[in-house]
Amino acid sequence: MKGGKQQRVAPGSWGAHRTIGAAVRSAGPGAVVTIRPGTYHESVVLDKDVTLVAEKGTGTVRVIAARGPALTTHGGAPQVRGLTFEASSPREPAVLLRAGEPGLRDCEINGGRIEVSETATPTLTGCTVRGAALAAVRLAGTSRTTMEGCGIHDCEGDGVFADDEARLEATETLIDQVAARGVYLGGAAHATLTRCEIKHSAGAGLLAESRAGALLRESRLHETGAQGVRLTGSAGRRAGKRVRAKSELPSGEVAGSAHADEISNENAFGVRLRTCEIFRTAGAGVLADGESAALLDDCHIHHTSGAALIATGSSSLSMQQVRAVDSEDSALVVTGRADTTAEGSTFARTAANGVYAVEEAELTFTGCTVKDTAYTAVHLGGGARGRLTGCTVSSTPEYGLRATDRAELLAADCETKDTELVGVSVDGGDAALRDCRISGARLGVRLRTTHRPLLVGCEIRDTTGVGVEIGPGTGGLLENVTVSRSGSSGMVLGTDSTIVVDGGVVREASGSGIVVRAGARPRIRGTAVQKAAKNGLFVEERGEGLYEDCEITDSRFPAVYAGAKSCLTLRRCAVSGSEQDLLRDEEADVRAEDCVVEGVAEPLLPTLDGAGGGGPARRVAVAGASSGVTSRTGAGAAAQKKEDDDRSAEERLEELREELDRLVGLESVKRDVMTMTKLMRMVKVRQDAGLSPPPLSRHLVFAGNPGTGKTTVARLYGGFLAALGLLERGHLVETDRGDLVGEYVGHTAPKTTAVFRRALGGVLFIDEAYSLTPEGIGNDFGSEAISTLVKLMEDHRDEVVVIVAGYPGDMNRFLESNAGLASRFTRTLTFDDYSAQDLVRIVQHQAESHQYTCAPQTLEALHAYFAAMPRGDGFGNGRTARQAFQLMTERHAQRLAEGDLATLDLAAADSDVLTTLLPQDLPPEGAL
Repeated sequence: MKGGKQQRVAPGSWGAHRTIGAAVRSAGPGAVVTIRPGTYHESVVLDKDVTLVAEKGTGTVRVIAARGPALTTHGGAPQVRGLTFEASSPREPAVLLRAGEPGLRDCEINGGRIEVSETATPTLTGCTVRGAALAAVRLAGTSRTTMEGCGIHDCEGDGVFADDEARLEATETLIDQVAARGVYLGGAAHATLTRCEIKHSAGAGLLAESRAGALLRESRLHETGAQGVRLTGSAGRRAGKRVRAKSELPSGEVAGSAHADEISNENAFGVRLRTCEIFRTAGAGVLADGESAALLDDCHIHHTSGAALIATGSSSLSMQQVRAVDSEDSALVVTGRADTTAEGSTFARTAANGVYAVEEAELTFTGCTVKDTAYTAVHLGGGARGRLTGCTVSSTPEYGLRATDRAELLAADCETKDTELVGVSVDGGDAALRDCRISGARLGVRLRTTHRPLLVGCEIRDTTGVGVEIGPGTGGLLENVTVSRSGSSGMVLGTDSTIVVDGGVVREASGSGIVVRAGARPRIRGTAVQKAAKNGLFVEERGEGLYEDCEITDSRFPAVYAGAKSCLTLRRCAVSGSEQDLLRDEEADVRAEDCVVEGVAEPLLPTLDGAGGGGPARRVAVAGASSGVTSRTGAGAAAQKKEDDDRSAEERLEELREELDRLVGLESVKRDVMTMTKLMRMVKVRQDAGLSPPPLSRHLVFAGNPGTGKTTVARLYGGFLAALGLLERGHLVETDRGDLVGEYVGHTAPKTTAVFRRALGGVLFIDEAYSLTPEGIGNDFGSEAISTLVKLMEDHRDEVVVIVAGYPGDMNRFLESNAGLASRFTRTLTFDDYSAQDLVRIVQHQAESHQYTCAPQTLEALHAYFAAMPRGDGFGNGRTARQAFQLMTERHAQRLAEGDLATLDLAAADSDVLTTLLPQDLPPEGAL
């Protein structure tokens, strides 16, 4: 049997070996050793290519170490199948893999650990480790371990302990009931966990420290005795890379732009979690400390007893499409000098704040939602700095956005709604808000600070109290701010404040439009105050201010009230629709220069000389008064305003035309949009001339496959109508079945109505509209949503445009589902799939915007690549082109890292090497 290909271990049988070691010594390369079930007290050593297999039949092959490990490998590629190994003592490894490429399949390790060290590269398949006294699996050296379908149970130490430069790649592996951490990574170790589960660990589910890294995909961590994932030291921080804080970015550059290199480049993060779920943790879901860095993509973190996410120290935490909900603390806590970015993420249903950032923390949010919090939704304190773009904050009993101490709040295109205290509060910090919308708060915006906050293009509406409150001694600039339907005064300018209000409207205040407290010295120019329930402008005792080019219309009390010892100047202001233009105290000093009053029987403002209210009167003709003479100053101002408005509309139309022309392909759609724009312009001209408009429906059907630019064209269409004056705002509200259809009887109509009202004055874009009428389902709430939409479209026919979009065939079925739909959607725009050449142009545009270039041979290869690509259900048109570009940049970076970059002198490098995409950077076939 010496050197034979087949060896058998069966004590007491003729021709068989009594021990496994004897059989191994007799086996030649490639031999298979079958072992009869039983208990073997020996230590097996493998250093050659042999296979140990448990003989089929009843019973188990148990190998109990005489001393040391029960199994040791020193080299070769030995294979072991179906054996059970037990250590000689709890502190000894049961299996020691030192070198070679051993494979263990369907093996059990009881009362001891698997230890992989030195240069071993084992593969463990379907193996189970139970009852280890220390770590169940210990990895060290430069070993590379693969685990597939394995289980680790009931261990008194860590489930997996990896140190040095060890690598672990685990798939569909379960770690359950361990007395320490589920996975520990130290040194420069790295673990890749795919579809794995870690639960019931006494410590963190995964702890990475020092310079360790990890990639978790589709994995679950839950019921942990501490954090789900904890990072400390420099874990996740790639060598030679540093994620820049936003304060270090050049002026005007925002995180996520093409130049904000590391902060948007996932390769800067050595710890990444993709599509993972972390829940029911005793501590935070994810804690990043020290200088660690992590990227979370499409992760769900919920029901944590601590905060869902914590970033502290100098850590960096980047989140994309993350859902942090149902935490017993805040959803996100950022302290120290930590830096966090979040895109398209949701922070909701918390027992404390939604987002809490203090000390020198920095955060950048884009397209995120914070809602249903027990405390303030977004709180910035200390010297924290928050940049929010396109975010929504709602449903909090305290503040929507709050900046205190030295904190800075930078918000653009954000919305706060349903906040029981203040929508946006600046209490000592600083803020710049652009194009933000605040509604449903007790107080819309409150500014109390020694800084000078900035509000530009913001809208504050439907507050139960004051719309905007400026605190004592506070300055700042409000530019083109609209305050509508406030439950009290529209604006209250506090004692000794020095605010500047430029443009904007205060509309339908339940109190006075603008209230000026004692000592306040505002400068207000070009602002309209409309339909105030009390005074348009109320200046209390000792109040001051300069008011230029303002319009006060339809106030129920005197348009302007001036209290005792107040001092105000009204220059080129206009008053109309009020019974009285001015009511003033005898001690008030009111100066009026070139003002015009309409519809007031005995106007006072035009009769005041420029030297103050006590001087001699001079008579000025007032439109609508007894003289019947129109003030030339007022008429000239109105004519100038109309000329400016017309010029602004033409400029906006030209900008929209240029943006439409820049879209790739879609030639027929572009022609249709421009044709409709010309038709709508004629409708507007007829309306202005007092003629009835022609019978015309502005509602549209967009029929086309995904990724063909339907949403972009819908946004531009709304912009055209707004520029023509046919829509108030022209904004786009994008929705789908989930936003419109309720879950129970009586739920659908209110949901649909709420979404529709958000779109008033703009465009309601319903994607995949056919999903409201699912095939084969008779009793569905979608039909109620359609009926509600049809009625709302009729009730608000001139206030909104509705665009329904989806696959061409399905849209025909949708229009036939309700008799009222076909009559309201009479025009269909067909969005054809992009040609191969169109897709190449999209890639070129992406490259130009991110400072890349495509070599001529690359463009040719791209055309061939797209021409050969299957156009099945998974084809994404423009999205496919953008994905192709992203993969090209990743492959370009990998190519340089593995080749040219190693020898490249970056200080003297030709930028072409860093920016030129070559044919070999194209994604492999089938990657998209």
